[in-house]
Order: sequence, then structure tokens, then C-alpha cells
Amino acid sequence: MTTEAPPPPGSGDTHPAGPTTEEYAEVQQSPEFAELRRSYRSFAFPLTVAFIAWYLLYVLLSNYAGDFMGTKLFGNVNVALALGLAQFATTFLIAWWYARHAAAELDPKAEAIKARMSRTEDGA
Repeated sequence: MTTEAPPPPGSGDTHPAGPTTEEYAEVQQSPEFAELRRSYRSFAFPLTVAFIAWYLLYVLLSNYAGDFMGTKLFGNVNVALALGLAQFATTFLIAWWYARHAAAELDPKAEAIKARMSRTEDGA
């Protein structure tokens, strides 16, 4: 029984299977890739910081503002429960918002870069 994997298809070809390291480095330095990174970072970083702050506020209120968190809003629902459920709601809202942002802003830019890399790979 051998443990060696079979060679990848087309390994005998002289044409590389994909873009070279140099081509990836060139794309990474391109203005298109810089714009893709900027679009991602300008959305993801502020939203991440805001959500972490919101979460830490909830934790701090739970630890140090017990009277406030125990304030009844209606029935058996208090501020702590309402804010805890809001944590779940904001998590899903952020995921939905990111999916929309990615589909509208990030995916087209990434596809353009991918198409350009494919053309380079095909020798066009």
C-alpha cells in the first residue's frame, strides 16, 4: 500500500496550473486590489469596533448596573433581557448588512481581479 498521492492532473504540462507568486504579488500591489482592501476595511473595521463596544457595554452594565438592568419594562421583561435580545438582533443585522455590502461592493471588484488573473493565466 502506498501513501503517495497521485500527481495533479496536467502536471506534465510546461504551462503553470495557475498564476505565479510574482503575478499574485503584482496583483496585491495593484490599485484595484488596494481599492478592494479599502472597501472591505472601511466597512468591517468600524462595524467590528462598534459591535464589540456594544457587547462590552452590555457586559459592563450587567456587572455594575444591576439595578438598571433589573428595571422591568413590561411583564417579566426587564432591561437586561431586552438588551440581550438586541445583541442577537444586531448580530443578524450586521451579517445581513455585510452580505449586502459584499454583494454590491466587494464581489464585483474581486471578480474583476479574478477575471484579470484568469486572462493572465490563459496567456491573453
